[in-house]
Amino acid sequence: MNAQHPHPAQLRRNGWSGHCCALAALLAALLSTGPTRCTVAAAPEIVSITPIAQLTIQSDPGIQNQIEFTSVFAPPVWTVLSNVTVTHSPYQILDTALPPSPHRFYRVATDTGHVATLAPPQFVRRLIIASETGVTNEVQYTPDPMQSAWTTLTNVIVTASPYAIVDDTTPFHVPRVYRVIGPGTNQPPPAQMVYIPAGGSQMGDALDGLADAQPVHTVLLSAFYMDPTEITQTLWEEVYQWAITNGYDFSAGIRGVASNHPVHSVTWYDAVKWCNARSEREGRVPAYYANPGTTIVYRHGVVGIQNSWVLWDAGYRLPTEAEWEKAARGGTAGRRFPWADADTISHARANFYSFWQNGQPLQAYDTSTTNGYHPDFSQGTTPYTSPARSFPANDYGVYDLAGNVWEWCSDWWSDTYYAVAAETNPLGPASGMFRVLRGGSWATQANGCRVANRGSATPDDGFNTVGFRSVLPAH
Repeated sequence: MNAQHPHPAQLRRNGWSGHCCALAALLAALLSTGPTRCTVAAAPEIVSITPIAQLTIQSDPGIQNQIEFTSVFAPPVWTVLSNVTVTHSPYQILDTALPPSPHRFYRVATDTGHVATLAPPQFVRRLIIASETGVTNEVQYTPDPMQSAWTTLTNVIVTASPYAIVDDTTPFHVPRVYRVIGPGTNQPPPAQMVYIPAGGSQMGDALDGLADAQPVHTVLLSAFYMDPTEITQTLWEEVYQWAITNGYDFSAGIRGVASNHPVHSVTWYDAVKWCNARSEREGRVPAYYANPGTTIVYRHGVVGIQNSWVLWDAGYRLPTEAEWEKAARGGTAGRRFPWADADTISHARANFYSFWQNGQPLQAYDTSTTNGYHPDFSQGTTPYTSPARSFPANDYGVYDLAGNVWEWCSDWWSDTYYAVAAETNPLGPASGMFRVLRGGSWATQANGCRVANRGSATPDDGFNTVGFRSVLPAH
C-alpha cells in the first residue's frame, strides 16, 4: 500500500482496490449500526453523528500533493479531493463528503521524483449540530456518562446552523458519548439575580484624589446579571459539594460564620473554579479555561488564566472591575458610596471599621456614632461578617457593595490601567501579579469602602476579609 506514486497510471496498478474494499466493508458495518449515542441539552441539539475518512500522508516537504478519490474502477474516474502544499509530514486531511460513501478509494500524486505515501484511512466522527446563531456552544464527550467526567472537545461561536465539527481525537470504533451545552441565555438566570442594564458608566472619581482611580472616564458595558449578595456559605456549599464529586479541587473547604453570611477566605483560583462548577451544575457553558484553545475547563490546581482563555459571553464568572463599579454606582455618577442620597457612610449603612482619633471618626465622611468594628457583629472571634441583606440595597437592588467582605474581580491589577483602559467592555490588563479586589470589608476603614477605591491581592491569597459574587452575561 505504501508504494511510491509519482504518476497516476502507476497508482492504478498497485493493488489499492483490494485494501479499499476491506475498508468499504468496515465502513458499511459502521454505518449499519447508526450514529453513536448522544446526550444533549434541550437546545442546541446534536442532529447526527456519522463516520468520515481521515487520511494520513507522508510526503517530502515543500512540494504539492494532489489527493484524489474514485468510486468507479471500470473505467476509473478520479476526482480531486484536495491539493496540499506540504509544510510538514505526516499531515492529515478529512474526506467530509456527506452522506459518507462505503465505496470510495484514494490515491496521492506528486511531482516526478518526489515521494508521498498514503496510510490506510481511519474513520472518525463528524457531528452535525443545530443551534441558535450568535451564541457559544460547548461540545463535550465522555467514554461513559455514568462513570467518567465530561471533557470539552471544542467551543464554537455559532455563525450558521446546522454546523459540523469533527472529533478526530479517537477512532470511530472507540465508544464515546457526546453532548452539547448552549450559552447561559438558553436558560433564564436565577430569579434572584439582578439585571444591570447596558450603557455608559463612570469609572473612578475626583472626590478624594485616588491616584489609581484616575483619570475619571466613561466606559460602555453590555448588560449582565449580578448576584444581589456576596456568595453565602449556603450557596457556596451547594455548588462545592457538587463540584468535588465532579472533578473539581479547591484549596479550602467551606468557610463562613453562618449559613447566611458571606463565604470568606476564598482564593481567586477557588472563586473562578466555583463559578465554573456553578455553570456546569446548571448545564451552562463554563467561562474559564486552562488553555488558549478554551477546550480544557478550569477545574484543577493553580492556572494563570489569560483574558483570551475566558468565554466572556458564557456562564458564571467574576465581574470585571468595570462591571463591578457600574453595579456599585447603581445608575449614578460621581458618588462616593453605593447609595445615591449621600456621600457619607455609617454603621447604619454598612459593616466596616470606623477608625476614630480624638473622639471622632478620622474621615469626615464617616458619620458612625461608634468607634471600631460594627457593634452588632463584633462578638466572639473574627471574622466579623454580617448576614446577607443586613443593610439596604443600592438603586440597582445590590447589597453589601461597601464593607462586609472584599470581592474578587476577574481583572489583573495595574495602578495605571485607567489611563489605557478600553472604552467598551474593558477586561483589565493582559497580565500581572495581583488580581483586583473591590468594596472593602468588615475590617476596612471608611476610605476603603468608597466605590472608586481599588484593592488587590495575589490570586492565591485567602483572607478572612475576602469573598466574591458572580455575574452572568445578558445577551
